[in-house]
Amino acid sequence: MIRILLVDDQTIIRQGLRSLLESQPDFQIVGEAENGKKAIALVEELDDTSQQPDLILMDVRMPVMDGVAAIKKLAHQFSYISVLVLSTFDDDEYITKAMEFGAKGYLLKDTPIEEIAAAIRAAIKGYTQLGPGLFQKFLTQSNQPNPPQKLPAVLQTLSPREKEVLSLIAQGANNKEIAQELYISERTVKAHITSILSQLNLRDRTQAAILATQYGFLYYV
Repeated sequence: MIRILLVDDQTIIRQGLRSLLESQPDFQIVGEAENGKKAIALVEELDDTSQQPDLILMDVRMPVMDGVAAIKKLAHQFSYISVLVLSTFDDDEYITKAMEFGAKGYLLKDTPIEEIAAAIRAAIKGYTQLGPGLFQKFLTQSNQPNPPQKLPAVLQTLSPREKEVLSLIAQGANNKEIAQELYISERTVKAHITSILSQLNLRDRTQAAILATQYGFLYYV
């Protein structure tokens, strides 16, 4: 059973989400909060109980404390709880900050409930989820502030093939597309990605994309 905490400043949205998500046999709603501050207080209250949430479904624009600030604080205090953003706003800065601070994904509220449910299950397994069109916005914004920097030693240890795979990840390519581009199998692509994440001590391919963009790997291929 996946225990979920709903955080949204609109009561009607929380009620609607509760109704839809509770129809899923593997979901349990353990609480609701109308802003980030109350969400953190509720997580602290539920910590080490049978109602401790596995995942927080978080809006970003809320009074008192917005979702981005809450995600940053939760990442420090409760890093074992996954946070998935569900918002009306596809603002570049919201997406970038939420992901950089530790969110496992960013979806828009017009996402079909079946896809939201699938994203929740994927986030629990450690996968990153971004709604259609949001990945490129995220990468574009991540690439804006700083020019490419000198490669750190750990990146220099990657093999030429791993660098090519990393570059294609940064360009938003999926495993099938990477395999076609490099004329290798998808199994080999997965092996390279596993090696890259392990060597760079990264959580997932989104973090890999951020790092690749930061150090000028976007067009390595």
